[in-house]
Amino acid sequence: MKHFLLTVAAVASICVTACAQKEGRTDMNTQRTLVAYFSATGTTARVAHEIADVTGGKLFRIDPQTPYSDADLNWNNPQSRSSVEMSDPQSRPAIKADKENIADYDTIFIGYPIWWDLAPRAVNTFIESHNLAGKVLIPFATSGSSGIGNSVAALKKEYPDLHWEKGRLLNHANRSTIKEWIEKL
Repeated sequence: MKHFLLTVAAVASICVTACAQKEGRTDMNTQRTLVAYFSATGTTARVAHEIADVTGGKLFRIDPQTPYSDADLNWNNPQSRSSVEMSDPQSRPAIKADKENIADYDTIFIGYPIWWDLAPRAVNTFIESHNLAGKVLIPFATSGSSGIGNSVAALKKEYPDLHWEKGRLLNHANRSTIKEWIEKL
């Protein structure tokens, strides 16, 4: 009887572990998840809030020290702030605050609008301001016309020692779309 109970306990333990893992990674809701995002117009913020709701993650808004005005965001003007920043790969606009206790998180979703087929430079400032080694980084983006592929490739190239997962463009994502995506991670 004692052997039988030990066998049942072992099988139950294996089942719990197997059910909590998908493709070698634990379920998002069992991890310490942060959803860090930069949003110039509110579109990316809406998606970030949905991701945090689905994952149970904490939100962190990447706010530039100096907010962007409508004129700053005018991509048709080569002298606009966003145009100048994006034309300079070394540009790192100051952000208002660093995320305290970044070590408390295992998984970090990093969200941004696509600017010039890349992540805005404020995202680089966030990445470079925090020790993200050993964390799972999952990019997500919003865009009116671009895909996410080039921006993720650029992030992986610039920060090759970080653990990047495949990103996803989430323009018109609703809660169920986001939940399906996260379940597949």
